[in-house]
Amino acid sequence: MATKLYVGGLPYSTSEDQLKDLFAQAGTVASATIIMDKMTGRSKGFGFVEMSSDQEAQSAIEALDKKEYEGRTLTVNEARPMEARPPRRDFNGGGNNRGGGYGSRNSY
Repeated sequence: MATKLYVGGLPYSTSEDQLKDLFAQAGTVASATIIMDKMTGRSKGFGFVEMSSDQEAQSAIEALDKKEYEGRTLTVNEARPMEARPPRRDFNGGGNNRGGGYGSRNSY
């Protein structure tokens, strides 16, 4: 069974291929993903690596957690499931459809 790892503290210039190569020293990497900012298209400085087995994932954690990589200290641990988040607010009217301080929608 593959185990997904969270990898924080990545240099913003790290590519997915570099991330995969870094974790390949601990075993077979099934996938490596860098999380990108939707607005800027730049790295957010963290990502996820999926190792082929639990044993390889544990080896990667032991080998890379709190280690320096290109001037930054990595955080490597088992990824947790994404938590449900509350719905985003409507920024047009402050979320309550009463005008929200940006002027009334009905002012003519």
